[in-house]
Amino acid sequence: MNKKKTFLYKKIGVSTVRTTNILNHISYSLIYKTGGVLSNFLLVPLSIDYLDTDNYGVWLTISSFISWFLFFDIGLGNGLRNKFAESKLLKNNHLAQVYVSTSYFFIAIVSIVLFLLFLCMNYFIDWTSVFKVDLYLYEELRILMPSVFGFFMLQLVLKLVITIYTADQHHSMQVKFQFMTQFFSLISIWLLTKVSGNSLLNFGLVFSGLPVFILAVVNLVAFSNKYAIYKPRLHLFKLDCLKDIMGLGFKFFIVQLASIILFSTDNFIITRLFGPEEVVPYNIAFKYFSILTIGYSVVIMPFWSSFTEAYTLNDFDWIKNIVNKILKIWLVIPLLLVLMILCAEYFYSFWVGDKVHVPVRLSMSMALFVFLITFNMIFVNFINGVGKIKLQLITSVISLCINIPLSIFFAINLNMGVSGVILATCFSLGYSVVLRPLQYYKIVNKKANGIWNA
Repeated sequence: MNKKKTFLYKKIGVSTVRTTNILNHISYSLIYKTGGVLSNFLLVPLSIDYLDTDNYGVWLTISSFISWFLFFDIGLGNGLRNKFAESKLLKNNHLAQVYVSTSYFFIAIVSIVLFLLFLCMNYFIDWTSVFKVDLYLYEELRILMPSVFGFFMLQLVLKLVITIYTADQHHSMQVKFQFMTQFFSLISIWLLTKVSGNSLLNFGLVFSGLPVFILAVVNLVAFSNKYAIYKPRLHLFKLDCLKDIMGLGFKFFIVQLASIILFSTDNFIITRLFGPEEVVPYNIAFKYFSILTIGYSVVIMPFWSSFTEAYTLNDFDWIKNIVNKILKIWLVIPLLLVLMILCAEYFYSFWVGDKVHVPVRLSMSMALFVFLITFNMIFVNFINGVGKIKLQLITSVISLCINIPLSIFFAINLNMGVSGVILATCFSLGYSVVLRPLQYYKIVNKKANGIWNA
């Protein structure tokens, strides 16, 4: 680290190696995330021009639908993240390699089985009926759906390398991967507009295939160099270690499943209630307000594995100090949301022109969602890092059960339309705004018992 950066960190009171490492990776993440956001924003109008609004809405629904199946890692990724970090902290590299090997081969088996099942089911499903689209897409969807699903299953396996980097305190790796994916997707879709006519099949193959290719390269580089000693080996697959990972991982699985249903079903609900064309304004508003969520997550996410380390070492003073600083940063979020609401109409017009109309009520509803989710992120990150997620598991299941019926009730019965769908999600998150910080304060003050400490 250069002398100027060291001097700056000392000036703002940063003295520990753990915090210095986090700040370094936050700096890298901000650069990657800025590039990723710019690529993503340029990609939206380019995609709409290439596909048209209806087909773009279909693709958004398909990608949301397929992403539900990512929860079939059964929480193994998050379980591996904590177990790998603990093993390295205890300097047990062999155990860390066993955890990596067990995770890779178990997820590979799960992915193969799921892909074969999906391949069989594909012959009996009319996807044009599922997504409420015209029959002319029948043949394209029959090819596209198993192809996209297959690529997602490969991602399920290959993305474990990102988990390893993150567990090893390389916090910016996830953001770096996202940037590379979005940047090369932008280039690829631009090339498609030059060499291919409107094709949902070509678009979907490019979008789902690129992340797999990038992850394959990252795996090759990682296990040939920095993480060669942790390279997955079949003979190191251990059922006992699978149980260790799954003990925590299964809880993460339930939480992850609930989160996917809570946050990814909106596109599908909107498609079924109002048609795929209404998915587009929802996603335009979501992407606009997610600028804040993305920027904030760059600051928050690196602390997960650091909380694991600090908790293992009983360094509660560091935890309290960091959380207090993050809370002060969060106070800027409400002010920025108000500004974004005021500028929303001008931004939409500049971004997508008059092709898509986003109602003011939808923008305000999305702002409320960001307000709640960013506040929750502070405490959820700590709770996940220390593995005390039983309460989160229970409340996530409750949210899972009430979100879809509430979405339909708000959208149809209360006549709120698309805005009602995101408001239902906000309602489902409401109680967690109280429970998450309460659990945090109980744990760091060593007053957590029962479900608060499980």
